[in-house]
Amino acid sequence: MIAHLNQIPSEVQIKRMLRKIIFGNHLFCPRCQTRQVYVSEHRYRCRRCRRPFTIVSGTWLKSMKLPLRTWYAILWCWTQKIPVLQTRKLCQISEETTRYWFRQFRLHLPEFEPILGTAVQMDEAYFKSLSLIMAKQVGSKRIAFKIIKKNSVEKTEATRFIYQHVEPNTQLQTDGATIYQGIEKWWPVTHKRDIHKRFEFGLTSEIEGMFGNLRTFIRRMYHHVTPEYLPEMVAEFSLRFSHPEIFDSPLSYLTYSLRPVPFD
Repeated sequence: MIAHLNQIPSEVQIKRMLRKIIFGNHLFCPRCQTRQVYVSEHRYRCRRCRRPFTIVSGTWLKSMKLPLRTWYAILWCWTQKIPVLQTRKLCQISEETTRYWFRQFRLHLPEFEPILGTAVQMDEAYFKSLSLIMAKQVGSKRIAFKIIKKNSVEKTEATRFIYQHVEPNTQLQTDGATIYQGIEKWWPVTHKRDIHKRFEFGLTSEIEGMFGNLRTFIRRMYHHVTPEYLPEMVAEFSLRFSHPEIFDSPLSYLTYSLRPVPFD
């Protein structure tokens, strides 16, 4: 079925793409850095250290056993937010294999630690044994989050998050929970609050919408989530929202995530 997808390049094209990303313009031995390499039995070999290697030997893809076109098709599905079950059928692989590779793609996303300013909405959400603090810069795609491994958020945890992710002299907008009371005494912000019991939602509408979008993303893409994997999925969701350019195509994702690493 993959052979009929125009979005999936040939194996030769995929190898050329990977080689360009990992090695640049000149192939070299990932172990000793020499360019004195040659091809033997479908593998590269180094004339200096005599070690064989493949294009991906020095990367997090070094243990990949799938055919390149199948692997690329899984990556294409993931970048395009095609659900796990749809990907499994399209690529003719097991659900276990699909979830394994979706997780590998999540784990190798670049990390960003944004600092938000001007006006920031902040709130919490709860998932069984975990809590999520999230903040969004109003009118932008800039968001920050923190997972707390318990089903409550204390004032010290909320303030520490603000210290790390909210610029001084920002207007902080919350729902008026007790964990935010008096925050302006500990960090230079102007604190404005909604009182949800009074049906006030204007100051927190954007962050409330983010929580709804997060739940929809997890349900549609992965069907369900366990506490073990929730932090990874929140990180993926946040990057998809803040940096959609990473997910434009497999090439975009690989350009951000794939770097050569030394041999063990």
